[in-house]
Amino acid sequence: MTHQTVSRPGLPDDPHARVAEPTPTCPVEITLTALRGRWTTLVVRELLRGDRSYSELRQALPALSDKVLTDRLAHLVETGVIERERRAGRPPRTRYALTPQGRRLGPVLQALWDWGAER
Repeated sequence: MTHQTVSRPGLPDDPHARVAEPTPTCPVEITLTALRGRWTTLVVRELLRGDRSYSELRQALPALSDKVLTDRLAHLVETGVIERERRAGRPPRTRYALTPQGRRLGPVLQALWDWGAER
């Protein structure tokens, strides 16, 4: 579906679409920055299936190192894609969940999948 501001598919009628070089305020650059790094899309995919603990994410992505998972989770929290909820108890529990903005990445990932599957 073409957005109302698109005069031709892929060419939004927006000043950001007329820049001569990438800018940090470009919506596409913002999205790519949020999804940067290997494994990030798989972490988001797991969270699209529901809230997860750190250990549940490790179990779902066994080849992903602790260091990289920790980095990706911190980055996704920082960019507003996921939220981290620390729950009281012994030991304390931490759950990760997509924010409303993060859930909106579902169709974006599906579009990327569809495009790649056609290649």
